[in-house]
Amino acid sequence: MSPAEAFESYRPLLFAIVYEMTGSASEAEDLVQETYLRYHESRSQTEIRSLKAYLTTIATRLALDYAKSSRHTREQYIGTWLPEPLLTTDERLLPQELVERREAISMAFLVLLETLTPPERAVFLLREVFDFSYDEIAPIIGKSDAACRQLFHRAQERIAARKPRFVPASDDQYALVAGFVRASQTGEMDALMQALARDVTLWGDGGGKVPAVLLPLRNPATIARFFTLLARKALPNARVDMREVNGTPALIIWEGGTLTTVFLLQIVDARIAAIFSVRNPEKLTFIARQLASQP
Repeated sequence: MSPAEAFESYRPLLFAIVYEMTGSASEAEDLVQETYLRYHESRSQTEIRSLKAYLTTIATRLALDYAKSSRHTREQYIGTWLPEPLLTTDERLLPQELVERREAISMAFLVLLETLTPPERAVFLLREVFDFSYDEIAPIIGKSDAACRQLFHRAQERIAARKPRFVPASDDQYALVAGFVRASQTGEMDALMQALARDVTLWGDGGGKVPAVLLPLRNPATIARFFTLLARKALPNARVDMREVNGTPALIIWEGGTLTTVFLLQIVDARIAAIFSVRNPEKLTFIARQLASQP
């Protein structure tokens, strides 16, 4: 196997780690490419005992630097900051272990990861999601085994206290979402209210670039009216598709040939429990490319 082929075998793992660390698919793509360039430049001068560990170290440290540098920007972000949506049916992009554990890439889980410090997030992901040992994590993070264990347990406690329930996407869920769309288009408030959980919340991310919900909507009746209003104001060339995004059913809104919104719906106990609306055009670039390459 050539060095380039060996690197490609680890690309899905590296992409997944960086995406979960940064919440940005576009940035993950760039940092994985930077990882390859650093590997290519250094491999003739470095003894590499474990290529997986070597590449993971480079990618994780790049992601840590990005996460630390972006914290101030996110604190100044207009409205709610949400991660970039990712089409998770594109199995070539992600490692098999993540494809099988879709809750680890759900929008709700990624939002929760943002409450951790970058080092806590790195240790938690490597240990909990990607099953690295503490012996492997310590040199990657540049800390002792004991420090990594402490970071993990601190992160685990914080995540466990707020971790949302996750139910994998199913035919029943897609039927519920289809009914929700029909009810929005026909203005059937009773049907909409039946589809929404009593404690449902809608978050919006426009990044100050396009109109979006600035503060979370938390009342089922308010959210139901919000969707009927959207349906009434929809342009004649608007189209709604359903796809699996970040492991959950999602509504993909097109206006002409332009992707304008991705609504990710978290469904628990046959009710829509959370809705994440991503409208920031910069955050739709990657998934638009994914969708363009799909049949």
